[in-house]
Amino acid sequence: MKNDISILKRLYEDYTKRYIKNIIFAVLLSVIVAGSTSSIAYLLDPAIKKIFLEKDQTLLFLIPIAIVFAFAAKGTSLYGAKVLMIKVAAKVKADVQKDMIKALVVADTKFIEKRHTGKFISSLTNDTAMLTNLVSTAILNVFKDSLTLIGLLGVMFYQNWKLSMLAIIMIPLASIAAKSLGKRMSKVSTELLEMTGFFTTHLVELFKNHKIMKIFQNESFEKSRSKSKIDGVAGKGEKIQIVFNRATPIMETLTGIMIAVLIYYSGTLINKNELDINNFFSFLAAMMLAYQPVRSLATLNIAVNQGLIAAKRVLPVVDLKNEINNDPALPNLEISKADIVFKDTNFTYSKEDNIVLKSINLNIKGGKMTALVGHSGAGKSTILNLIPRFYDIDNGDIFIDNQSIYKTNTFSLRKNISLVSQETTLFDDTVKNNVAYAKLNATDQEIEKACKDSFANEFIEKLPEKYNTMIGENGVRLSGGEKQRLSIARAMLKKSPIILLDEATSSLDAETESKIQNAITMLTKNKTTIVIAHRLSTVLKAEKIYVLETGKVVAEGNHEYLLSNSDIYKNFYDKQIRN
Repeated sequence: MKNDISILKRLYEDYTKRYIKNIIFAVLLSVIVAGSTSSIAYLLDPAIKKIFLEKDQTLLFLIPIAIVFAFAAKGTSLYGAKVLMIKVAAKVKADVQKDMIKALVVADTKFIEKRHTGKFISSLTNDTAMLTNLVSTAILNVFKDSLTLIGLLGVMFYQNWKLSMLAIIMIPLASIAAKSLGKRMSKVSTELLEMTGFFTTHLVELFKNHKIMKIFQNESFEKSRSKSKIDGVAGKGEKIQIVFNRATPIMETLTGIMIAVLIYYSGTLINKNELDINNFFSFLAAMMLAYQPVRSLATLNIAVNQGLIAAKRVLPVVDLKNEINNDPALPNLEISKADIVFKDTNFTYSKEDNIVLKSINLNIKGGKMTALVGHSGAGKSTILNLIPRFYDIDNGDIFIDNQSIYKTNTFSLRKNISLVSQETTLFDDTVKNNVAYAKLNATDQEIEKACKDSFANEFIEKLPEKYNTMIGENGVRLSGGEKQRLSIARAMLKKSPIILLDEATSSLDAETESKIQNAITMLTKNKTTIVIAHRLSTVLKAEKIYVLETGKVVAEGNHEYLLSNSDIYKNFYDKQIRN
């Protein structure tokens, strides 16, 4: 309970407080709603007494007009209050989503890789919707329904305090029933949010692996699996609505019992001349109008619980503390030769995993090409990922021009590094914008030059809208070679002194590879280049080659030296070149 209160305080301080003027105005409009609703019930007293019992013609027009004004005031004020809170809800949701995106954009790679993309999408959509319902709709209902109930209770006590005391019994009874439903709703809501996250994850996987699904002819399996997940989400959603609406028969029954008791008791009071018929009808109207706010307040804890559950999933993302942060107070990395040195470097991805790199020592000369060779899982890609600090080492150090990358600010480090990977990443945007991602203020001339140098202009000129052609999700409308050339063009545009190549030519056909090799030669000329290659033809030009095996450097030297002195390298060479 204490934790829930701290969450509510946090939500107010961080998100709701900034819109307090709108909320206060909505509360003031709620006062009008409460007053007009109460006046509707009260006006039945003089209407019955003066018009029907005393047949006073002077009020025949005035009271109906007053009732019309009361309803109009209620409707207009309620509309205004809801519009204000809808705007607050939209802004709060946007604020929460912005904070989540802000946290996720700068989050450590390790954190992003631990959780599926679908889970983040679910939190950004479903969880934020429930959270904003708590800080907007629930707030409005608290004030609107509380004030309305107070006003109607005032009318009821004004008409007859004995009947009012009897009617008040319904409020705690409704609250007890709603509290029981609230516990059940919390459990089902948690299950729904988790299931929705899994469903979103499944959808991402489904579209991402659409070709794989077709080639293995698993359409029926995926339809069945999707149906199961959809049915699961629908089932939980259905259960929530059923549980929520369980309040209806409870409230209706309580109201029916209460009206029956009141009619009986009112009859005895009228017979004793302790109650007039006009007072009774005014009281009855007030009590009937109180039904909606009583029910709303009684079930309010359901919306609160749902919002708190969502907040417990959203706020940890917002509060994410990174292990790797850009510290502007640290000096900038100053590049002269771009020499890179790994000194006694050890690394594991997590405490539960085995050591990935063990006492790695590398001496990479600036302006030259260095190659990393080894079987899958040897640690080659991990070494590449450590240079731009996608991950931090466990111990040891990494130096660039005798400057520890851990004692310089990360922004200046990454500014000097370009990455070209075999898993080319492109955006669902134009050719131009994909290349310009390396330098957002690049001119058209700079972009076109980078594309010419990478031989990308050859296919770009044949596209329907050339540089303004949309290439689809991750460049789906392009071939593997075309995507790779765009990736190289992007790296060329950055003009960084350090180039990381993760088997940059592995996905290219023979005809394209020679062009790309020439482009890579231009990209890496006089730059510190670290290349991972499964094709040894890629590393024959390397000044130095490191051979890795199970996270250790087992040999180093140039091609001729390793061919004579490393069985692992020689075996690698024999399999790929001589065969």
